Amino acid sequence: MAVKRLIETFIPENYKIFLDIDRISKTFKGQVAIKGEALSDVIYFHAKDLNIKSVKAFSVETNFINDYDNEEIVVPVGAKGPVTVSFEYEAKLTDNMMGIYPSYYEVNGEKKMLIGTQFESHFARQAFPSIDEPEAKATFDLSVKFDEEPGDIIVSNMPELLNIEGIHVFERTVRMSSYLLAFVFGDMQYKKGKTKSGVEVGAFSTKAHSAAALDFPLDIAIRSIEFYEDYYKTPYPLPHSWHIALPDFSAGAMENWGCITYREVCMLVDPENATVQSKQYVATVIAHELAHQWFGDLVTMQWWDDLWLNESFANNMEYVAIDALQPEWNVWESFSISEASMALNRDATDGVQSVHVDVNHPDEIGTLFDPAIVYAKGSRLMVMLRKWLGDEDFAAGLHLYFESHKYGNTVGDDLWNALSETSGKDVAGFMHSWINQPGYPVVTAEVVDDTLVLTQKQFFVGDGVDEGRLWNVPLNTNWTGLPDLLSTEKVEIAGFAALKAKNSGKALVLNDANMAHYIIDYKGELLEELLAELSTLENVTKFQIIQDRKLLAKAGVISYADVVNILPAFVNEESYIVNTGLSQLISELELFVDEETDTEKSFKTLVGKLFAKNYARLGWTKVDGESAGDETLRGIVLAKTLFAENKEAVAKASEIFKQHENNLATIPADVRPIVLNNEIKTSNAPTRVHEFMDFYVKTPLQELKRELANAVSNIKDEAAVAELLENFKDAEIVKPQDIAFSWLYLLNKDFAQDAAWKWAKENWEFITAKLGGDMSFDKFVIYPGNVFKTPAKLAEYKAFFEPKLENPALKRSIEMAIKQIEARVALIEHQKSSVESAIVDCAEKI
Repeated sequence: MAVKRLIETFIPENYKIFLDIDRISKTFKGQVAIKGEALSDVIYFHAKDLNIKSVKAFSVETNFINDYDNEEIVVPVGAKGPVTVSFEYEAKLTDNMMGIYPSYYEVNGEKKMLIGTQFESHFARQAFPSIDEPEAKATFDLSVKFDEEPGDIIVSNMPELLNIEGIHVFERTVRMSSYLLAFVFGDMQYKKGKTKSGVEVGAFSTKAHSAAALDFPLDIAIRSIEFYEDYYKTPYPLPHSWHIALPDFSAGAMENWGCITYREVCMLVDPENATVQSKQYVATVIAHELAHQWFGDLVTMQWWDDLWLNESFANNMEYVAIDALQPEWNVWESFSISEASMALNRDATDGVQSVHVDVNHPDEIGTLFDPAIVYAKGSRLMVMLRKWLGDEDFAAGLHLYFESHKYGNTVGDDLWNALSETSGKDVAGFMHSWINQPGYPVVTAEVVDDTLVLTQKQFFVGDGVDEGRLWNVPLNTNWTGLPDLLSTEKVEIAGFAALKAKNSGKALVLNDANMAHYIIDYKGELLEELLAELSTLENVTKFQIIQDRKLLAKAGVISYADVVNILPAFVNEESYIVNTGLSQLISELELFVDEETDTEKSFKTLVGKLFAKNYARLGWTKVDGESAGDETLRGIVLAKTLFAENKEAVAKASEIFKQHENNLATIPADVRPIVLNNEIKTSNAPTRVHEFMDFYVKTPLQELKRELANAVSNIKDEAAVAELLENFKDAEIVKPQDIAFSWLYLLNKDFAQDAAWKWAKENWEFITAKLGGDMSFDKFVIYPGNVFKTPAKLAEYKAFFEPKLENPALKRSIEMAIKQIEARVALIEHQKSSVESAIVDCAEKI
């Protein structure tokens, strides 16, 4: 069953919207006149939770029907043709971060609120009657009145035209989708600047933050717009670009055209104590949202099944932009570490959605925003495509795409056609196998009788039905004499020894720079030669060896014991990306290690030895002129050294804590999370948890809030854990936007897991009421799937969630999580003893 499309009955041209908003009563009144063309004598508009007082067509009252179940208003207009339909209505502000909603914060002990909007994906209907579909583009004339107080300002997509007795009238927008309309008002501070082309750029926040926290985001926003204007050869389409940090926000950020909204942690940077990692995070989020101003806003997907057109491209372009603006950060390393790893892990489970996926129910729209698929995998596919085409043809194709479709809507093939025209390559033929199919291949490389044999087969972790899927796999090899693509199941290249000699005898590497979405299983001599040349390989290739071997072990193709056995080869590595690969592997090996056993002692010894040289090299203090990689690596090295119970490191962490005990925000940011975690682990004091939570409530620094939430999850005290869980129901302590993260921290800890799981089951109605429809709602389904590892937990998960399979917003996530837990349980059962032995042996060898 397809979703009903209201644009088939009415095509909007212009909305005249007047909203009168009262913060005290949390209510608003609205008047909307929608001009457009009726395609039927009965037309439909989206509306949700709106108390409609009257509906007029041709200025005459109509006998409208409010169909609450389908979120529709049925309006008889009598005839097809041009018509203006007017609505008068009342509604409440929502309190779940959708539609028009309040954001709460404190300044000097005084409780205050901003009012903001979140209309993506289909929440504009909670603010005004509309054709709330991406294809239904129109212009918007917005006017807003509110209970204004001294110091209040209001911003929206377009500049304010005039203020008539407290009614703020904004210039007419360009033609755009309803989900991109936005406004924010309240007591805000801001800083502004201009791009070289004259676009006014502004960064806004509440006054709970230092004004200097706006400097970094403003600079990145200005330079990102300048980069995109040059790269796309297409001017930024609006007079201004506002960036607003909201105290309460469902997602990370939202690309409302010219009025981008952010979760505070995604935009603000503490000017006095910020890590390069937090700056990089903020920069990539801002660059992502600004990429959307063209990709998504200027040209918009026709329907939500092509959401990847928005998100996959923006996720790719954020790295392209920031690599150009801050090359010293080596952001493509971060791409491999985070995006590639996330995509490979989730995309290996049978039943995963493809990047392009049909939408058959409105509640399924929210499930499309899967960070591992439409963002991470999708962007990985765009990286692959850009490498295949070359940057020049790729950028030229984007320019053609914007010129051909600006202010309109597209489907995926429109993009492929533009890129084909500029590159002369069959882009659709290359990409369809990747976009329309779930999963990815493992390419097996082996030498048989002097013949190099390359095969591809869909890769599964856990049970999977092999449907014989094939992909156009770019080999991206360091050798000459091999084909560019592997498009068949198998290719055989005779004369391996001669081919190797032509390539100077160097080890064969496939998927160079980790730019395509597959993994490689090197067999026999090919693996031995790679490991023999390890010290001369690129750092990203070393990372890939760890990544691919780990995934092959997870799938049971090889054993985790085989992966443990190659660890001694990596003890001298100094790079951030390689050591992060080791850290990721160690986290997975923890599955096999029981607490307070001899294996755990050996495991901690092994971890300590792996990171000992970097601990001696990097220490605890940032050094002037050190690389961004070393600064970021320090945190990983210290965390693993403390995990290994290095007495000197534990004492140093405690010493740093004592120096900053009276103001935790002053702990150097690059070691702060480690120091906070260590304090709870070593003291195990409920009183310390209370102190941390008091600071959590008071600090405006969102990054520090997350660090504190993670730290207190280390407490091993039942009463303290129960209290932390109960805090989730008190928005004065834990904001709804932060519940899912804080819950995950507890769920991840063996001691707190049972209590966290029990809390979620007992409070499911609370979670649904507070976060239902919110982008973090399905995290309460997904996170246990990422964590649970015993037959008992699998049974409990199924008992609780299988009755909820009828909910289209949760169905796929539940099915995926069950498969993930089943695979993990089987993996531990089959490999535990061999992995334990390998850990003990390896700890002695290094």
